[in-house]
Amino acid sequence: MSDDARRRGASRTALATLLGTTLEWYDFFLYGTAAALVFDKQFFPSLSPAAGTLAAFGTLAVGFVARPLGGLVFGHFGDRLGRRSTLVVSLLLMGVGSTLIGLVPSYDTIGLWAPVLLVLLRVVQGIGLGGEGAGATLMSMEHAPEGRRNLYAGFPQMGTPAGLVLANMVFLATQSLAGDGTFTDWAWRVPFLLSIVLVGVGLVVRLRVTESPSFEQTKEQHEVVRFPLAAALRTGRVRLLVTLLAVLANSAVAYVFMVFTLSYGTDHLGYDQRFLILGVSGAAVLWGVSIPVWTRVADRSGRRTLFIGGSVAVLVWCAVFFPLLDTGDTALALLALAGMGLIIAPTHCVQGAIIADTFPVRVRYSGTSLILQAGAVLGGGLAPMISSALLDSVGSSTGVTWYLVGVCALSLAGAVALFRAAPEAPAEPSPSPSELAGKA
Repeated sequence: MSDDARRRGASRTALATLLGTTLEWYDFFLYGTAAALVFDKQFFPSLSPAAGTLAAFGTLAVGFVARPLGGLVFGHFGDRLGRRSTLVVSLLLMGVGSTLIGLVPSYDTIGLWAPVLLVLLRVVQGIGLGGEGAGATLMSMEHAPEGRRNLYAGFPQMGTPAGLVLANMVFLATQSLAGDGTFTDWAWRVPFLLSIVLVGVGLVVRLRVTESPSFEQTKEQHEVVRFPLAAALRTGRVRLLVTLLAVLANSAVAYVFMVFTLSYGTDHLGYDQRFLILGVSGAAVLWGVSIPVWTRVADRSGRRTLFIGGSVAVLVWCAVFFPLLDTGDTALALLALAGMGLIIAPTHCVQGAIIADTFPVRVRYSGTSLILQAGAVLGGGLAPMISSALLDSVGSSTGVTWYLVGVCALSLAGAVALFRAAPEAPAEPSPSPSELAGKA
């Protein structure tokens, strides 16, 4: 195969992982937006507004609890059978789960079974996304040309803000066309039902990509591990712990920004719902388009300065984010949202590559899934629920601000420790396509 053909294959794989993760995050974030704005009324109408919001965010957290299960299962088979097939299955799971959520009757129709079915389908979503995050990053990164590992690993990371924007725009368009009353009654289901169409498109693209060159080499050399997770854990407890701490803040901050802000700004500060959705979506656009810039910086100058500097910036912005929102001034609120979108990107864009390079190729899917999903549960999954509880307890956003600052400080300490303990280069780098061709 010529170098041009290999580059085209790598680019096709990167775009396929971007499209697939965008669709998976569309489904996941659609649930988050609905949990913040609709589900308390549809599935928990007998509770007070505060308790209903807390319960809705509780069902959001269930998806995060299921993500480690998906990560472990898909990681195991991704290290043993290959990355490509597991990513196809994960996309199917997410699409089917989201479509069925659009068909669940409300509490008024079937009573307690409504939230029970909602939780079960949220588990299906969580399992699907648990297999997606690590696998998509590895597929793109392991196809990357030499010297562009961070850039290619960043393509699936762009799927997070892209999925958020797509979910919010479909949600907002449906709401505008249906009207508030009709939307709350039944039209909120339409964005979920659209998932099956979007997943069909994603599958067509994803089935066209080739298997990871790194996995193919591992298989040819008979280095496939029988129990990859057990082998991944032998990387060392301290190294695993500081890696987990380093990525914790990004997840927590992102979910407070993307989910909790919608309910807090609408219910407590009186912002127009559409204004907040558009503001968060605009910030997510800034987040997504800046990722290729930062990943190129990481490829040229290394990840250490970018990641630690980004961790400091996130901490500082978290200290001013809610005070800016609390002014009630729309211009300052837009500044707060736009700033958050820009500040999240430097750490988010390279965290997948940092985690992946912690592990050798033969156990990389399992190890990366372990760290990513543990960080998602401890950081993002609990963040909206903790924030709601703090708001209800303290009566203001001050408790939420201190919570985020504390998590950011913990992650900053983890990042400093990680880069002191480990070199920037992976201990066992993935072979480039040209290297593989030379060995063939």
